[in-house]
Amino acid sequence: MTAVTDLNSAPDMPDTAPAAALGRATWRDYLALTKPKVISLLLWTTITAMFMAARGWPGLWLLVVVSVAGYMSAGSAGVFNMIIDRDIDLKMARTAKRPTSSGLISTRNAAIFGAALQIISFVMLWVWGSPLAALMSLAGFVTYVVVYTRWLKRNTWHNIVLGGAAGCFPPLVGWAAVTGDLNLFAWFLFAIIFFWTPVHFWALALMIKDEYREVGIPMLPVVHGDKLTVAQIGLYAIYTVVLSVMPVFFREVGAIYFVSALALGIWLMVLSWRLYLHVMEGNKVERRIAVPLYLYSMLYLALLFVMAAVDRVVFHHWL
Repeated sequence: MTAVTDLNSAPDMPDTAPAAALGRATWRDYLALTKPKVISLLLWTTITAMFMAARGWPGLWLLVVVSVAGYMSAGSAGVFNMIIDRDIDLKMARTAKRPTSSGLISTRNAAIFGAALQIISFVMLWVWGSPLAALMSLAGFVTYVVVYTRWLKRNTWHNIVLGGAAGCFPPLVGWAAVTGDLNLFAWFLFAIIFFWTPVHFWALALMIKDEYREVGIPMLPVVHGDKLTVAQIGLYAIYTVVLSVMPVFFREVGAIYFVSALALGIWLMVLSWRLYLHVMEGNKVERRIAVPLYLYSMLYLALLFVMAAVDRVVFHHWL
């Protein structure tokens, strides 16, 4: 298995780019380092969790602080992910033009930028949110950069299952910023995202498995093939739906959320089942089958969290 690239090594990589190329970086290039498209859903789960925790409006100042700090922390993780993966990013068509892999931003400058984002984020959350929120944010950063990117990604097909825990921390950050602690429902939110992540990511991995194979990344469809992957997707979809309705039985949410979770979950399983049947019948993975599941999985999580927030506000007034 390919060894994980050291942050300060990679002799054939971007740091050998012409100085002129390194000097053309703009604020947009530094923004691209933070992976804004990826962060949007992470921020959504953070903010909606704040409304769930407050059972209403969490306060404008706290909302702004957590949103800005949350973006900076997740963005910092994205920066270090691009630094570590710059060797393989250069070999993959969809990532070859990233600022670090293309040489537009040097490893040194990217590292300074990423470190500054993380430090400022941690201080903001500690001072204006809560110490627990700051620690949860830092835990998400460490899980993504150290556990997933540097350790698991290049060494095991379990990478996205275990490493996907990094994306589960944002709702804990939002919850802890409001309450200063974490209750059972907050951990349910963590668990829902944990089991949702393989469904979402493996739908994408199926479509780009050849790229992963070429650069030696052992994603599940590369190591064990499409059939096992779609079976695992279906299994994790079931886990996700079951977990999503369990908070109802603890009276953390009510009927609004329960009906929404069931409706959203049924369609998630339908799309997973369609992909499963398509592959098990001996067909190659096609974008028209995999893309709907990949895109809907994002909508699923976004709507599930917003309906939980709506329900907790309404349900609170019924109690």
